[in-house]
Amino acid sequence: MNSPDRDAIYQALAFVKDPCTGRSLTALDAVTGIEISDNDINVHLVLGYPALSLKSQIEESVCIAVSTVEGVASVTTDLGWLIKPKATANQKEPLPNVANIIAVASGKGGVGKSTTTTNLALALAAEGAKVGVLDADIYGPSQPQMFGVGNVRPQIRGQKHMEPIEAYGIQLNSMGFLVTEQTPMIWRGPMVSGALQQLLSLTLWHDLDYLLIDMPPGTGDIQLTLAQSVPVTGAVIVTTPQDIALLDAKKGIEMFRKVSVPVLGVVENMATHVCSECGHEEHIFGEGGGARIAVDYQTQCLGSLPLTLSIREQMDRGQPTLVAEPESEVSDTYRRIARQMAANLWLAEGAQVPAIEIDDD
Repeated sequence: MNSPDRDAIYQALAFVKDPCTGRSLTALDAVTGIEISDNDINVHLVLGYPALSLKSQIEESVCIAVSTVEGVASVTTDLGWLIKPKATANQKEPLPNVANIIAVASGKGGVGKSTTTTNLALALAAEGAKVGVLDADIYGPSQPQMFGVGNVRPQIRGQKHMEPIEAYGIQLNSMGFLVTEQTPMIWRGPMVSGALQQLLSLTLWHDLDYLLIDMPPGTGDIQLTLAQSVPVTGAVIVTTPQDIALLDAKKGIEMFRKVSVPVLGVVENMATHVCSECGHEEHIFGEGGGARIAVDYQTQCLGSLPLTLSIREQMDRGQPTLVAEPESEVSDTYRRIARQMAANLWLAEGAQVPAIEIDDD
């Protein structure tokens, strides 16, 4: 039996699509090597986003495709991922040991932004990434409680820097670690912005692929300052389907557009409610709102999450859904959203520095 032709193998791989991006492995430049030993083939693949849940599916598709090439006796596949830093529009120096910063934002409070941030961080980690979370909500920090580490204090290094708190494999820092639950933060905007920048830069993050920033709700001075002063590589907008929340979500998208931060997609929270007694499902906050604004702003609805009692109970006791019920349908949804978010960041166009406009007025 003649040895298989390398070009024929590569051509066969052109018909294998990455299930997350919908693009072929060859178009993504994910094929990094083809080893031919007699009639045995080993294909090396590297994706730009963590995809542990898709590993078996992709490897099986590759084996099936390459097996059709004449002369192939056996096929093995080696699939991995490499998360590279993306450019930032504000030209700020990247943080040491942090490849990418993703802002998780909402136009208004009460839409589940912090819950979404927590579970997306855990989902990314479950997919094979190194992840951190910065709780940027100075006035209402909630990440310490959601991760079940509310009474912990960060260790100080060199009288200046702080070690992040680790919970469930996620590196964390929050103003909630530095104050008590009874301490109100009565600060004006510039003080808050300055405190957050210090919290971000003085934390000794350790080799993160992604740092998720749980942004304060709204689109005011604090949020704009953060978007301009922090080397953010992408943003995700969290909303509920109701019209009032969608109006504010649009403002959030516009804010990031003004500072040329790619919006990686929209997460629609509390999309449906399923009655725990009879199983009846209804859209109590409206239907399809996240998909509509995604279309309007040429972005993507990353996924929809239900309004369930279990999510609230899990967050309150410091055991997020990805920890409490890792095999549940909701956890699977969070993982799909996280993969898509990371894949969209991988494929995002390079950030452009906003042009300076001069007006005669």
